[in-house]
Amino acid sequence: MRALTFSLLLALATAAPAAAEAPVPPAMARIPAGRYVPLFINGRPSVAVEAFALDRRPVTRAEYLAFVRAHPRWRRGRVSAAFAERNYLASWAAPLAVGTATDARRPVTEVSWFAARAYCAARGARLPTTDEWEYAALASETSRNASRDAAFITRLLQLYHTPRPVPPVVGSGFRNAYGVRDLHGVVWEWVEDFNSLLVSDDSRATGGRDHPLFCAAGVVGATDPGNYPAFLRYGFRAALQGRTTVGSLGFRCAQDL
Repeated sequence: MRALTFSLLLALATAAPAAAEAPVPPAMARIPAGRYVPLFINGRPSVAVEAFALDRRPVTRAEYLAFVRAHPRWRRGRVSAAFAERNYLASWAAPLAVGTATDARRPVTEVSWFAARAYCAARGARLPTTDEWEYAALASETSRNASRDAAFITRLLQLYHTPRPVPPVVGSGFRNAYGVRDLHGVVWEWVEDFNSLLVSDDSRATGGRDHPLFCAAGVVGATDPGNYPAFLRYGFRAALQGRTTVGSLGFRCAQDL
């Protein structure tokens, strides 16, 4: 018995330690690995998403101001026309003034995909992919997958159709089961591969351009024709170009784990 106990203790003492989870910055939430069914499967029954970290809220004007101070090439008036439209940061009081203290807490908008990528890269991060964003956005306050929750879908529709001439301050949206806020109803958000889904006139294949997503034909080939909020998101993305800068479009960053 004593020999057996000694052997057990020796095995425990020499066993390899369990792999520790990669640390996540405080401003980010850990999104565990999993699978989800995207709106357009494109030949895939489901999609595997690796664990990643995601900002708990969108990037604010104040945070973006610090970025343009450190990287002058991204200031309003200095950005190349190849990387942003003319209304880049147009609502700011000045190239280095975001407005009031309340304005500083609003999500930064009027930024192009190029600018959003540069900001995230300066943080050692990146934009989330479409699959990562959609996977995280499935979560309600209490469930990590509320895609079949009719009340949740209805709530998202109400949020998407609520007029917001000026984006509210960050943190005003609900906090989901991962600890991520403002994924719905605050601003639309850039993703790394925003133009990866290009729906053709046939609406059953990718490779054409965007307009079928905006009409009834877009439901052909969709995994959930009743998920109108997802159609709105995909349709919005399909209309974007890398230079696009609009007042309802912001972003948040992600990070590999």
